[in-house]
Amino acid sequence: MSIRPLTAAAVTAALILLSAAPAAAATTTLADAYGMTTDRFFATSAAFLGLAAVLVGIWAVVRAGNPARSFIAIGAGAVAAVVGAIGFATADGGPGTGNGIVGAAIAIFLGPVAIALGARAYTRAHR
Repeated sequence: MSIRPLTAAAVTAALILLSAAPAAAATTTLADAYGMTTDRFFATSAAFLGLAAVLVGIWAVVRAGNPARSFIAIGAGAVAAVVGAIGFATADGGPGTGNGIVGAAIAIFLGPVAIALGARAYTRAHR
């Protein structure tokens, strides 16, 4: 099977999206908070990073012996917690306003959990 049809489809989709972007940017609606705002995007990304860090931390605890996984869990958990704290501190409104406060709160919770799992895996690897 050739990759040409897949490449052609990807290039066509990218061109369609790029040509539709200026027209979509000119229209505004009253319900912008239901879409993906910039604050919501960063908070959601931090929450998913925290979730991935927790999963890597669990993997590092279960399969002890490789300290690289514990470093990944600690580093990604720290980044998720810091980005979540910044998003939580700069949010202008509550849940449902498009400021990403819910995703930031989830990232603030999952970040330290990932750090704790990574630290536990690191100490188990060095016994």
